[in-house]
Amino acid sequence: MAQYLILIYEDEAGYASATPDVWEQVHQAHNRFAEQIAERGGKLVGGNALQPTSAATTVRDDVVTDGPFVETKEALGGYYLIEAADLDQALAIGKLCPARFGGVEVRPVMEFPAG
Repeated sequence: MAQYLILIYEDEAGYASATPDVWEQVHQAHNRFAEQIAERGGKLVGGNALQPTSAATTVRDDVVTDGPFVETKEALGGYYLIEAADLDQALAIGKLCPARFGGVEVRPVMEFPAG
């Protein structure tokens, strides 16, 4: 099975103003998603939610800057690392990933020959 990252890009403003009920709904949706990966024949390898971009530090060459490198409406807010038989299966799983305030990107992990 190949590995794929499901990258979750969302508008951080949605979470900044989210009620406790919204947070609970999002939490439950992600718990359900983890179950659906196995139901679809994939395997959850790992994943994490990320702190908001205000906590980011960018490094370019030897210059360190507070905050993200680029300003975007949607920011990377978390990811799942999954194993799937192929891109079609990874996309079917990715379509189930909760992204209440945005969308997801499914990207294959690069494989390098041994040696």
